[in-house]
Amino acid sequence: MNNYNKIIIGLVILILAFGLSVLYSVTYQRGQLFRDVFLDQLTWAGIGIFVLFLVSNINYRRFFDLAFFIYGLSIVFLLIVLLTGREILGARRWVELFGLNFQPSEIAKLGIVLVLARIFSQRQSYARNYFSGTSFVQELLIPILITLVPVGLIFLQPDLGTALLFIPVFFAMLIVGGAKIKYILSLFILMILSVPVGWHFLKPYQKDRLMVFLNPNVDPLGAGYTVIQSKIAVGSGGFLGKGWLAGTQNQLNFLPERHTDFIFSVIGEEWGFLGAMLLLLLYAALIYYLLLIAFQSKDKFAKYLSSGFIALLVSQIVINISMTIGICPVVGLCLPLISYGGSSMFIFLIFIAILLNINKKRIVF
Repeated sequence: MNNYNKIIIGLVILILAFGLSVLYSVTYQRGQLFRDVFLDQLTWAGIGIFVLFLVSNINYRRFFDLAFFIYGLSIVFLLIVLLTGREILGARRWVELFGLNFQPSEIAKLGIVLVLARIFSQRQSYARNYFSGTSFVQELLIPILITLVPVGLIFLQPDLGTALLFIPVFFAMLIVGGAKIKYILSLFILMILSVPVGWHFLKPYQKDRLMVFLNPNVDPLGAGYTVIQSKIAVGSGGFLGKGWLAGTQNQLNFLPERHTDFIFSVIGEEWGFLGAMLLLLLYAALIYYLLLIAFQSKDKFAKYLSSGFIALLVSQIVINISMTIGICPVVGLCLPLISYGGSSMFIFLIFIAILLNINKKRIVF
């Protein structure tokens, strides 16, 4: 058996370094470095690597025992953020603890995947009795409710992007559990049919974003502005890009949120198609080795946990890049391990660390 851990750690460090170089360009304007973004991210990256090595040495079965505690903690913080959270641009997504701001929705990602992995791994008849008679209620009602509670709280912040992320995670874990495709499709169709109802619960700016997705020119100076500028930035990069620190959309402040949700636009402008493909190849290699760990895991909890995280990682990468190039509505999701933000970075690194331990235990035993 091969130990992929060193390769995975190397890929993570390369992706983090890539992100730091882009953030430096984003915050470097007119010869001055805005320290509060780049240096914060540099510090978080250093601490994050330490956390990666620390958590990778903790037996992943400990997270089986802690699953409901982490899930419950995330629910508590999600309630706190709705009541007392810091509001930015009309959304309450941050909580301050010990002088540090973090997003409880990121903890919810870890909590939901851990709890679903624990529940699914304990169902002996799960793959055989998915939707036969009352077994649907017995087997799926609790997992669905467990998923919907934090999803609803996140939606109320409002944070539509993160709330939607749990849909592919849930379906991926069902597929790994052996559910028949026709039943998965039935659930998917039911979800699609509920979209018109969900439309009435969206905030006005969220509705504007969806309308702008269909035609950005409907509001070119308002809701459509960021998408238009993002597409200009990506397209103007060409094959080789304009060069590091030389992107006009970036350096002249035409592109909003370029250090978080739209950081891929900066990559496309300054690094071009070649740089964007390099990042995608790094992501693809990381996902490939994480999939190897998932496929080779004999423990059901490890398999479910791995599949849930990989679905989360892939979904967030695809959605973020898609919205920057205009093929997906803007839903406010950062690019994993690249965008500015310590909360997201730490949670993804903790997930990767858990998979590293799964692989380590697999090789030892």
